[in-house]
Amino acid sequence: MKTFTVEEISQIVGGMLTKSQDVKISQIAPPLLSDENTLALALGEEEIANLAKSKAKAALVPLGVQIDGLTTIEVERPRLAMMKLLNVFYTAPEVNKGIHPTAVVHESAKLGENVQIGPNVVISHDAVIGDNTKILANSYIGGGAKIGKNCFFHPGVNIGDRVEVGNDVILHHGVSLGADGFSFVTENPDNIEQARKDGEIKESNQKHVIFKIPSIGAVKIGNNVEIGANTAIDRGTIENTTIGDNTKIDDLVMIGHNCKIGQGCLIVSQVGIAGSCVIGDRVVIAGQAGLADHIEIGSDSIVTAKAGVTKSFPEKSIIVGIPAMPRKDFIKQLKTMKDAQEIFAKFRKYEPLLKEFEENVNNDHNS
Repeated sequence: MKTFTVEEISQIVGGMLTKSQDVKISQIAPPLLSDENTLALALGEEEIANLAKSKAKAALVPLGVQIDGLTTIEVERPRLAMMKLLNVFYTAPEVNKGIHPTAVVHESAKLGENVQIGPNVVISHDAVIGDNTKILANSYIGGGAKIGKNCFFHPGVNIGDRVEVGNDVILHHGVSLGADGFSFVTENPDNIEQARKDGEIKESNQKHVIFKIPSIGAVKIGNNVEIGANTAIDRGTIENTTIGDNTKIDDLVMIGHNCKIGQGCLIVSQVGIAGSCVIGDRVVIAGQAGLADHIEIGSDSIVTAKAGVTKSFPEKSIIVGIPAMPRKDFIKQLKTMKDAQEIFAKFRKYEPLLKEFEENVNNDHNS
């Protein structure tokens, strides 16, 4: 078990130490789960209040928070400090040395130095695996795939033919890169084509045969990308689907064929991005948002949770709602609805007077 002094912890996070007593730190936890050898992580107001009920003798706190009788390490960015500590206490999954005897590596595949291959992994023909890359059990690397250096693939990763993965990439359980795109065509115009062209469905094509459009492109993943469990990124129809450097993708995300995702993006769980979308750099797409095909989202934009995006937006947009619109327009719409409710309430209040007035007018007219 790793053990640190509070001085060592303070140096690791670059914090300001206010020492009340000597403490040996062997783990980190929230205040209510901490004991005497735990550094309590009090990153917010509720956790700071919980320190009064904690058994911890030391705590990581935001800058300016000092508590009598408690050793504190003050930091300007608590979550950044937490990240540094988690890297210190983190234990990586075990990987066997070298190539496991149950792995199947094609004779034409090229493996770099210190590559570690787990049980039942299949490395296909002409695949290239970079130095120090680790591939855990039951993963598949397709023919002609190129995997960079220092990558870590968790169990059950599937990499299709000709897919390229950069350096320092982490793929979690069940990631799929390079499945065929969801791309089809009918011999005659179908309902979707009619609706897009005319805004309505006029005719029914009863002889409706759907032909698959093959995908001959691939997927190209940049450097320092992390992709969460059971996320699928489809290969391009002709050109590659691409993911830029430093982009982080959560679990259960679907990215369609031909998409271009920029650098430094954050894409949260259950997002669906239809084919041929272009996403700029540093874009955040929150959980369960959906993007229609062939749209562009400019750099430094935020797509909020559950937004239904059906059109393109320029850079630095905050995109809200179904159908999605700029945040300012969404707030205006909410205000209009609220005003309408107030107007309707007033109308209901004076409705009896209006009816009485109408009856009097009708009586005068008839007399």
